Amino acid sequence: METEAGSTPDFKTLVSRFRTRGDLISVQPHGSGHINDTFKVTVDSVNPPVHYLLQRMNHRIFKDPPAVMDNIVRVTHHIRNKLSDSGCADVTRHVLWVVMTRDGLGCHCDPQGNWWRMYRFVEGARTYDKVEHVGQAFEAARAFARFQFMVADLPAPRLHETIPHFHDTPMRVRALMEAVRRDSFNRAGEVKAEIEFVERRAALCGRLLERHARGEIPERITHNDTKINNVMLDEKTGEGVCVVDLDTVMPGLALYDFGDLIRSATASAPEDEPDCGKIRMRIDVFEALVRGYLSEAGFLNTAEREELVFSARLITLMIGMRFLTDYLQGDTYFKITRPRHNFDRCRGQFKLVQSMEDQTDAMERLVADSLTE
Repeated sequence: METEAGSTPDFKTLVSRFRTRGDLISVQPHGSGHINDTFKVTVDSVNPPVHYLLQRMNHRIFKDPPAVMDNIVRVTHHIRNKLSDSGCADVTRHVLWVVMTRDGLGCHCDPQGNWWRMYRFVEGARTYDKVEHVGQAFEAARAFARFQFMVADLPAPRLHETIPHFHDTPMRVRALMEAVRRDSFNRAGEVKAEIEFVERRAALCGRLLERHARGEIPERITHNDTKINNVMLDEKTGEGVCVVDLDTVMPGLALYDFGDLIRSATASAPEDEPDCGKIRMRIDVFEALVRGYLSEAGFLNTAEREELVFSARLITLMIGMRFLTDYLQGDTYFKITRPRHNFDRCRGQFKLVQSMEDQTDAMERLVADSLTE
């Protein structure tokens, strides 16, 4: 069982660095994530045995693992305390539970310089890589809104900004235009239509940040990777029980989370579908997401509610710009499996933006209806 780092870990020693009880029984690779190496650990503590998730954090992407874990520990402890105070029957299923090291830290650095962390395993729940029915969309959106609500009153200090300018859309526009100017791989000529697509919308890219600067849209604590596979759904009831993958939890705008949820869950085809004719924004899924999100998002102010539909278009456009920028720069950031892969991704995102623009009136009506329920 080699990790991405290319070596076989000493799991017995690693597990012993964390506050687990009992003898190690087994370690098995777990999940399909591409960022961190994840293992399901079984410990012979009681009957039945106890399960944990052990992860090697990818410190090439998250360059300050202790800061990442400081954010996660603070957020999860805060939610755990609120759940306990509310009388939640099984807190360990409704929030990630960080298993601290025996030194009282959130992560451990091994002699090879790899950073490891451990969570309690969430039993009786699973994730889905795509929306199979609208009930899943409703539950996932409700879970993300509940997460935002639970951390809205997290005490100071401010969380670490582990990826600076992550959703700075005007900066993404500037980066794209610089890549066009340089045209290091002579690709700008073949993407003129896509460049013009961005140019026609560039003036709107700073809209949310401008409203934030005027004090109309507040900074909040946000998840920043609100794909449906980052919510665990109960295997029996389908309820959204636990938000996972908290590496990008940091200060941001609530609208970024909502927008990315709409972007990632409503598309009718995979993100890299080369045939753009297959791509549209599914209005039935959008309706379920809106209803689920707003059922728990009473904390939103008027300005945030006004920008819900726009945020979906903005975040989708931004992701498309990032794909296009990477294509022009020689595919150095996003992993590709074929020529023009990032170009296909870009075109797919822009087609989704266009579909949202075509359905804006219907989307706005659904938001208005949900706000009056």
